[in-house]
Amino acid sequence: MGLMDRFRRGGTKMRRPKGQGPTTVRASDSADAKHLEEFARTRRGVEGFVEPRTAVSDVTLLLVAWDGEFTRRRVPSADWAYKFCQRRGIKAYEAGVVGIPQRMREYISRQKRQKRR
Repeated sequence: MGLMDRFRRGGTKMRRPKGQGPTTVRASDSADAKHLEEFARTRRGVEGFVEPRTAVSDVTLLLVAWDGEFTRRRVPSADWAYKFCQRRGIKAYEAGVVGIPQRMREYISRQKRQKRR
């Protein structure tokens, strides 16, 4: 069989298994929910930013504390994320609309500067 024979109609075809997209995304689990719960319980001024599903990740909930410290975890759905925040009295925003808070960017910059020292 020559190299070009593979491309002819009726030849061997390489196919992605049914039901799978270009990437396989890990689903959220109870460890993710526990981590979010712990972060929200142990930080002050926490706000939630619900990030939509993308080609490489599922829906995520970004929690940002008053000083910019943050955590991001996969969640079952955007609805789950909003309910999580509502039950804990955390303001929740759609990250695609409001963006990421400046205090988080400043926190990341501070962490990078400290690592360089």
